[in-house]
Amino acid sequence: MHFKHMSLLCLLSALASCSTIQKNTSSDWLLIDDFENSLSKWQSVDTQNETKPQVKNPQITVIQSEQASASTNHYLLKKPAAEGIVGNRKALSYTKLPQAVEVGATYTFYMRINVAAFPNNHAFGLSNLSPALINKHAYDAFEPTLRVTDKTESNGFVNDGALMVKTDSGYSNIQNYTTKQSAKPLQTNTWYDVWYVVNNAAASEQGQQYDVYVKGGEFNSQTLVYKNAQFRMKREQPLIYFLANCNTGPIKKPYGNGGLRYDDLYMSEGINLSNPTQ
Repeated sequence: MHFKHMSLLCLLSALASCSTIQKNTSSDWLLIDDFENSLSKWQSVDTQNETKPQVKNPQITVIQSEQASASTNHYLLKKPAAEGIVGNRKALSYTKLPQAVEVGATYTFYMRINVAAFPNNHAFGLSNLSPALINKHAYDAFEPTLRVTDKTESNGFVNDGALMVKTDSGYSNIQNYTTKQSAKPLQTNTWYDVWYVVNNAAASEQGQQYDVYVKGGEFNSQTLVYKNAQFRMKREQPLIYFLANCNTGPIKKPYGNGGLRYDDLYMSEGINLSNPTQ
């Protein structure tokens, strides 16, 4: 009887722990930006502007609107430059998080993305560097990183426009674990919900990695699409900025200036797979 009693207590304890993880709701989310106001909290910098003739501040980072049901929704459109302008290699935009993700902490980040057009080359995620160091390091300022591109890599590999994550060996498409295949390319002019659960513990404690969930396109409901993606640099420092970068590619072999739309950026302590917009 004593053994059964202890087993029951263990079971109840485990169930309580599970309910604690799942009980987070939309009220637990902190707003990073929903783009219903200005971009006053954002900084945008072109740190490798190789346009010829020189185009000053070539990146396009603007708030636009769309009709959503009975109301008007605003979102961020980001492009490395207007169509026909090439050579803007690092078009950075970043904003400070409302709460730092301290070393050892786990946070969930939510956002919506929408590909305005291919061809393109976009990366976005979190940084643990100051603005001056973000400007200096650009891509290496990222830790958890998501990527959208159909560009051809220097080794000849052609990306297909699927959402990508960072790995220790480069990048990987997100996965459809049901079909046991890579996820399909993102559809243009389609909103996708994206959750990424960020573990900022030390690498020696199985941290410096993140899991990604997606709803949209081939995923009719919220679906785990990548487990244990890797931080880019693994600095093991507090994550303090949301960062987005895009790139026209070099003048001789441009990637394309297709835009990416961002909306409803939120963060929440712990594992929170609720939808903050509902």
